[in-house]
Amino acid sequence: MRERLESALRQTGRSLWMIIPMLLAVIGLIGLFEAVVTPEMLHRFFGGSTLKQIIVGILTGAVSVGQPFLSYAIGGELLQEGVSLYAVTAFILSFVTLGVVQLPLEWALFGTRFTIVRNLLSFVFALFVSVATVYTLEILQ
Repeated sequence: MRERLESALRQTGRSLWMIIPMLLAVIGLIGLFEAVVTPEMLHRFFGGSTLKQIIVGILTGAVSVGQPFLSYAIGGELLQEGVSLYAVTAFILSFVTLGVVQLPLEWALFGTRFTIVRNLLSFVFALFVSVATVYTLEILQ
């Protein structure tokens, strides 16, 4: 029992050690983001109708590359800067499920048809879940 616990702790420590550089990079990028990107720029970029906000969030998340846990930090910063919950939710969902950068690898491994269908479904579900999330939170408040 003790050996299993020690093994688990070692594995956890190794995982944490591997994540630390990414976390530091995100902290640095968020600091740079706050220094360079103004709230007015974000409002112009993510502004407009609800549908436009969602689509911009999806497209922004789709072209971004990173680990899923990074999307929460970025999404939190976007919310603090006044970006709508529709756009942030769409960003987080597409950051995790869509990936323009990974498309060639996905095509090679799974085929063109599978890749297109999976990405289209991810796009549609990001639209749906973004709206459903905001409505659910409005009902709960």
